[in-house]
Amino acid sequence: MHQDRRRFLKAVGVSAVALASCSLGAPLGAGATSPEMRRIGIVGSGRVGGALGTVWVNVGHEVMFSSRHIENDRALAARLGRGARAGSPREATAFGEVVMISVPYHALPDVGKELGDLLEGKVVIDTCNPFVHRDGEIANWAREKGAGLASAELLPGARIVRAFNAVGYARMGAAHEEPGRFGMPIASDDEEAVAIVSPLIRDIGYEPVLIGGLESGRHLMPATPLAGERTPDEIRRIAATLQ
Repeated sequence: MHQDRRRFLKAVGVSAVALASCSLGAPLGAGATSPEMRRIGIVGSGRVGGALGTVWVNVGHEVMFSSRHIENDRALAARLGRGARAGSPREATAFGEVVMISVPYHALPDVGKELGDLLEGKVVIDTCNPFVHRDGEIANWAREKGAGLASAELLPGARIVRAFNAVGYARMGAAHEEPGRFGMPIASDDEEAVAIVSPLIRDIGYEPVLIGGLESGRHLMPATPLAGERTPDEIRRIAATLQ
């Protein structure tokens, strides 16, 4: 147990290094940013988690950052000021109405073990991508199964929305400068979770485009046809051709 916990805490300190990291293309309340401010817990406040969390704090959400480097999280929270705070992964998960998980894919089994009781019934944004060169055998399994379905198996009970998987963190941190110009493809089996997460995606600066259920999450990765920044209409056209 202690070894699992040490491995887990080490893993959540590294954000997914990846770029990233309903009916097809149905409108998701077009144009609406967050109707209310949310409490967001971030597990893995590296490049992706730090970039997105910073934008959410600046919009007015309350965000708790967590990683194995609590001193870095505290420094980030102090720099961002009101609305930002730092804590452990368990504290961040308990804090968030919405939890974003942004860790290397090989860490997800430990996330499920360490945080599973707190993730039950929570809306979870899954930014994690499986890379064989980094994550090893679990990446082969996740790619064969499909990353969305694999994440759901590793995080049972979580209400997963797969998003922020195929665009670089630097671009995601700057997307609010051109709100709505580009779309963000997402995949989920949970309509209510999509409704909760969609305004948060707009707050980052993207128009969410639901491409399908979690089975479609296999298409939300770098080096796929949906990778990179594309307009919402381009995403819909490409998604319609995918099997």
